[in-house]
Amino acid sequence: MRFRDRRQAGRELAGRLRERQDAGDLPDLLVLALPGGRVDVTAEVAEELGAPLDVLVVRKIGAPRHEEYGVGAMADDGVPVFDEDALRGLGLTRDDLAPVVERERTELVRRERLYRPGRPAPDPRGRTVVVVDDGLATGSTARAALRALRARDPARLVLAVPVASPEGAAALRPETDDLIALHEPAAFMAVGQWYDEFDQLTDEEVLEALRVRRR
Repeated sequence: MRFRDRRQAGRELAGRLRERQDAGDLPDLLVLALPGGRVDVTAEVAEELGAPLDVLVVRKIGAPRHEEYGVGAMADDGVPVFDEDALRGLGLTRDDLAPVVERERTELVRRERLYRPGRPAPDPRGRTVVVVDDGLATGSTARAALRALRARDPARLVLAVPVASPEGAAALRPETDDLIALHEPAAFMAVGQWYDEFDQLTDEEVLEALRVRRR
């Protein structure tokens, strides 16, 4: 159930998606990565499926003083999507998170300009879009991505991950036309526990992965 690194996870995930593609379930395909180490997973998927690869910039909104705990996220439309249960559990309001939202929105714009300089985002309208993540915990980041994409009228919206918490997968299924998770272990604490190597990619490494696949 463990993966050596994201590239191995991507190859295994690509194998499952290739079965769907061979069955005719993934026509007119566009593969989108969420930035960071997820690009390594997604590059393997795009290569195997012979599909174009691009990046959908999404920023997690972390709880104050506990930034790794995601209570929301925003995609490139800049509209935050919050986990209302998490907010209630922490006694937080949306106003409490306004400084965090503005900081992450600034970083989102910076990355958009860096990853896609002078180039428009790919148009998902009428296409099969596969969003790839390296794993699902609460799913707040992927939820923001899926909602931003759904508003752009894809024909079919698929979320594919190597590993997911059962709770995260259950929460995200209503947001997709299909959710593919290779593993949904009951004893799930964090995505990184299922990888031997789990380093984040630098901006330069993300750009190189995108350059190679776009050629």
